[in-house]
Amino acid sequence: MLPVAPALADLLPGAGLRRGSIVAVHQSTSLLFALLAEATAAGAWAAVVGAPSLGIVAAAEHGVVISRLALVPQPGTEYQAVMAALLDGVDLVVTEPRSVRPDVARRLAARARNRGAVLLSLGHWPSADVELHCTPGAWTGVLEHGAGHLRSRPVEVHARGRGAAARPRSATMLLPGPDGRVSRAEKLAAAREEAVG
Repeated sequence: MLPVAPALADLLPGAGLRRGSIVAVHQSTSLLFALLAEATAAGAWAAVVGAPSLGIVAAAEHGVVISRLALVPQPGTEYQAVMAALLDGVDLVVTEPRSVRPDVARRLAARARNRGAVLLSLGHWPSADVELHCTPGAWTGVLEHGAGHLRSRPVEVHARGRGAAARPRSATMLLPGPDGRVSRAEKLAAAREEAVG
């Protein structure tokens, strides 16, 4: 099991990322980075394949240890070979499956399960063990007339899946929280009370 931030633990079977599993993250690169942050901080290696829009600065701001992150933004025709090689030797492999054929997706999922890697898909992946959907709320930190600094944003994260993840779960959290990382929404309420009091 690879660790995740405490704010995310209740959403995942076993309170972490199970080796050999496939996790699909929908509509939130921030949530994807939040999943990678704790694992890379604990010494896991991660790779991102075929997702040129994911930036290393954004990953670092969300707590991902970038010295443990490999980027292959444009694997081209070698996508399947690159993914297979990384699933063999890296703990977490992230991909954006825009045009992955179903037969290739099945082979890569089987390889992840066989090698004990976690395959994280930024979008739909056939036969994902867990699917995470993020519904964002309004940003805090914006003052009157649109001036100010964005500080945090409450989101509702919904999890569902197969097997141990079959029971749907939801949690409200800050993504990002005041420190730039994922945290429970209770911290926002406490901060507001402190500011008012």
